[in-house]
Amino acid sequence: MLKQLSIYAENKKGTMRNITEILSEENINIWGSVTNDSAEFGIIRMIVSDPDLAKEKLEKAGYYCKLCNVIGIEMADEVGALNRLLKTLYDSNINVDYIYLSFNRDSGLPVQILHADDTPEVEDCIRSKGFKVV
Repeated sequence: MLKQLSIYAENKKGTMRNITEILSEENINIWGSVTNDSAEFGIIRMIVSDPDLAKEKLEKAGYYCKLCNVIGIEMADEVGALNRLLKTLYDSNINVDYIYLSFNRDSGLPVQILHADDTPEVEDCIRSKGFKVV
């Protein structure tokens, strides 16, 4: 199971650069991210090399942050791979709250990062269906 860092940040010029600078100064690597914005605020979701330290340093800089468990599923880089995963989840009656893409730097393969209710149960289900959880 992976820890995801969610950063709630004002939607203004320089915010993302400021966040990445703080992470860079702490030698924290960003392994995957997705940003969802609205008119005034956005949520930046990240998988980072040290989520606890990242949360601490970003909160010290005034950002509201939250850590939560997510699942990383390594997949083949081929047409239909994501569809097979989503079909498996659908057939298992699992609702995905959100999903985004990263990759495994060692294998070079895509890794889908997903959030769903009851993460341990979902992770067990995915493994039992033959998917590789990272």
